[in-house]
Amino acid sequence: MGRFLIGAVAVVVGLFVVGAIAVWVFHALLSVLGYLIVGVLVVGGGLWLYAKAKRGLGGSRNQRRLEAGLATWKQRNR
Repeated sequence: MGRFLIGAVAVVVGLFVVGAIAVWVFHALLSVLGYLIVGVLVVGGGLWLYAKAKRGLGGSRNQRRLEAGLATWKQRNR
């Protein structure tokens, strides 16, 4: 009877330890995944805002024509 009791306690303690390790690993993996998702959202949002601001500051068609003409004039009059 004593061996059975010691074996049962050992099985319960073993299951508890394995379960605790599994929960710890699962929590660590989900934390890393969560940080990756937040990082991707922050970087993606920053790139989106940068592209939107760049487009907003790009100017009109007339501004681009003037800049192209100035660049051509500079190349011709070196």
